[in-house]
Amino acid sequence: MAGEKKRGANEPEPRPIIVKKIIVQGHGGHHGGAWKVAYADFVTAMMAFFLLMWLLGATTEKQRKALADYFTPTLVELKMGSAGATGMMGGDSITGKENYPTTGGQGNLSITIPRDASGTKDQGGKAMRAADRQKFESIKKDLEARMSRRGMAKLRKNVRFTEIREGLRIDLIDEADFAMFAMGTDRLVPQARALVAEVASVLQTMPNPLIVRGHTDGLPYASGRTMNNWLLSSTRAESTRKALADSGIGNARFARIEGVADREPFIKGDSYDPRNRRMSIILGWTRGGQTASDDDMDAETRAAIKERDDPVRVATEQARQLDMGGTALPTGATLINADAGSGSSKASKH
Repeated sequence: MAGEKKRGANEPEPRPIIVKKIIVQGHGGHHGGAWKVAYADFVTAMMAFFLLMWLLGATTEKQRKALADYFTPTLVELKMGSAGATGMMGGDSITGKENYPTTGGQGNLSITIPRDASGTKDQGGKAMRAADRQKFESIKKDLEARMSRRGMAKLRKNVRFTEIREGLRIDLIDEADFAMFAMGTDRLVPQARALVAEVASVLQTMPNPLIVRGHTDGLPYASGRTMNNWLLSSTRAESTRKALADSGIGNARFARIEGVADREPFIKGDSYDPRNRRMSIILGWTRGGQTASDDDMDAETRAAIKERDDPVRVATEQARQLDMGGTALPTGATLINADAGSGSSKASKH
């Protein structure tokens, strides 16, 4: 052809141009499978949801707890990078409470078992505290009835019941005409030993731990430096513990034996009052209901704790003890810095 360009001798032959035409079928998307997978996932999720609703409505609380226990992993995840430690448990305890919001903090780090259907925190502890209060009231009435039957009705004024942060406190209080111990010793008088035996009888109805705490008045011990109120209150607490044990209280029941001298007076306005000499037998809360917050304490208990820890009062008391606690009083001597109206009759130690 005249219009065709003439190819040179060394010029390669031109390659043919190939055009591939692809026709897309219009109904191909209708037969795809992606929507089927999504729909199957949706149906599975709905089936699981309705199965859960059925289980919640058809099972009892005990069965739900069993199911929760079954599906709870018992392996503890090691918190190697947590604050406080980089070793085993990451500075926490296997029995410490966990803080996962789905359990209300009811379990520990090894296993979680809800206490009730609502999963509310600390409901179990409050229920135990309420049950303990009912038992405490029963013990109080039982002891009063036993004292009346044993001819100890006149000693009822020497027995006081007080609910405190640690549990139920039973105070056996001295009076001007009644002393639990022989003067200046840790020997229980027969009448006081019989009273302690009655207390032991009613305390056997509950397995709760016991604390025995000895108290004295503010007078210094009359025998000199070989004895003081701290040692006297401690030895009297041990004598009371032994009397309780002789009356049937097992050794495992005793949590603490304490002597606090005159640091917790029963009559706060007069540290020399004979009623400050007393023995406190504390029946502790049931394990699990023993945690008490400041909101659970009554106003009197909060005020007593505040007064006990007042730095001014503690400093004044320590100064008074340094001034008087190490000296012995001669026979017939009176205290020149005693409270008004104390009189010379308070100079002797009981």
